[in-house]
Amino acid sequence: QVQLVESGGGLVQSGGSLRLSCAASGSIFRIYAMGWYRQGPGNQRELVASIDSGGSTNYANSVKGRFTISRDNAKNTVYLQMNSLKPEDTATYYCNCNADVLSIQVGGMDYWGKGTLVTVSS
Repeated sequence: QVQLVESGGGLVQSGGSLRLSCAASGSIFRIYAMGWYRQGPGNQRELVASIDSGGSTNYANSVKGRFTISRDNAKNTVYLQMNSLKPEDTATYYCNCNADVLSIQVGGMDYWGKGTLVTVSS
């Protein structure tokens, strides 16, 4: 089993910055990818950014050029640096981990954190 704990959310003004962190723990055999999703009021959950085991990244068009995803493999931790924040970035941000655990290796299963709230004011 994999547990994910997010941190770094909060209230910030437009144009400001926040850095989110997500630490994975548990009986992890291998992490294939980690990423960040978000869900605003009345909206569906959407992919914000992801990074795979080879370091390849993917970003939503709405955050490209403003957000940067990175990882620390030794700590099983992924980060999301968010710059030039806009009110439309307001959402609960969820960490995702695609991984195998020690007891069974099936090519990757998805695990989710409980989310951290980001609020951007004008």
